[in-house]
Amino acid sequence: MLILGLILLVLGLVLDISILWTIGIIVLIVGAVLLLLGSTGRAVGGRRHWY
Repeated sequence: MLILGLILLVLGLVLDISILWTIGIIVLIVGAVLLLLGSTGRAVGGRRHWY
C-alpha cells in the first residue's frame, strides 16, 4: 500500500490531478498504519499472519 500511495502521489503531482493526490495521501497513511501494526506483532483484520 505504501508503494501504491507513492505512485498515486507522484502521478497526481505530474498530471496535476488533485483527486489522485488526495487518494495517494490516504492510501499512504493507511499503509503506514498497517505497517506499524504488523511490525509490532499485533493481529490486523483478525489474523496474525497473511499468507
